[in-house]
Amino acid sequence: MPDEATVYDDLEVPTVVNATGTKTRISGSLMREEAADAMRDAARSFVRISDLQQRASELVAEATGADAGYVTSGASAALSMAAAACLAGDDLEAMAQLPDTEGLADEIVMPRTHRNGYDHALRLPGATIVDVGTNDYHLGTGSENVELWEIEAAITEETAAVAYMEKPYTQPPLETVCEIAHDNDIPVIVDAAAELPPVENLSRFLKQGADLVAYSGGKAIRGPQSTGILAGNEELIRSVARQHLDMHAAKAVYDPPVELVAADELPGVPRQGIGRSMKIGKEEIVGLIRALELFIEEDHDARLLEWHERAERIEAGLAAVTGLETRFEGGDKTDAVTQVVGTVDPDYAATDATGLVGSLRRETPRVFVGADRLDDDEFTINPMCLTDDEADYVVDRIRATLS
Repeated sequence: MPDEATVYDDLEVPTVVNATGTKTRISGSLMREEAADAMRDAARSFVRISDLQQRASELVAEATGADAGYVTSGASAALSMAAAACLAGDDLEAMAQLPDTEGLADEIVMPRTHRNGYDHALRLPGATIVDVGTNDYHLGTGSENVELWEIEAAITEETAAVAYMEKPYTQPPLETVCEIAHDNDIPVIVDAAAELPPVENLSRFLKQGADLVAYSGGKAIRGPQSTGILAGNEELIRSVARQHLDMHAAKAVYDPPVELVAADELPGVPRQGIGRSMKIGKEEIVGLIRALELFIEEDHDARLLEWHERAERIEAGLAAVTGLETRFEGGDKTDAVTQVVGTVDPDYAATDATGLVGSLRRETPRVFVGADRLDDDEFTINPMCLTDDEADYVVDRIRATLS
């Protein structure tokens, strides 16, 4: 482990050895140096944010195959703005009244098993989530979580959108959900915040019919942690821009970029919209654009191989630990990163998985491993954010804690 002083030492804040992946609570990923350099350059000049967002829209569209794109203050903000666009459309009065949805179609249909702690973002502009389906798939009955007819039956005159949480295991297939929604003239919002890599996912969900797809800019893309990307339908992105940009302007001199805002189609200047509290600075937009360019240019096969070999290194280092069994997960087309899963037997190890995770997090530096499966006495190690030296350090600390 390097012993160089950092700004966090000066602030007396412990650093983290990140063996759990690109989690926001431990600051996402490490931003690319080139993105940080671009941000410093961006800080030296003024620019009209709408001009910069227009250019960003073009670049996001090129990267994803979308009609248009938009840079947001995180993937959660992207989901909120997506919902706001579906609620208000091109209606300035509706934009001005959000999150009050009186008189508006304000329901978002969502499969019950796609509900999660992040869907608060969809409710923020005033939407009501209507969940459908059951948990039968996990009960082992042979039933599906959600039947397609349940989604179609839930769509009414009050429906503004269908929401879909993209994960390798989610059902029903996105393409079929989009077909049902579009047959009813309803857009589909996809939460794909953490679904990179593989790089093909930048365009995959749009090709399957999604109207708006949200990605994090601060995870695998390695842009500023405070950024997100929304890609999709041009009219809906236009609604996003109208509700997000600073609109405090006199009508006589209100002249935003035509492609992004199309002000000539409006009866007046939009009010400060629901997105005003989610503003993003020029530095973050520029940093995200640069990081996205570099992400696309990467040799992704080589990077995935590097992570796989690091996972093998970690698994080999833990192979002889008493009371610990390890296995690999992931490494396929939809779950691209190989992870190590450790199962702790507290009858033979010095502690259980919960004790291990808690102990590691109290150390200096803090060591974070994945803790989503503690009920099964399991933890995970994701190699994405580790160096080889850090991987060896994690192995040493796990061995010492369990022995």
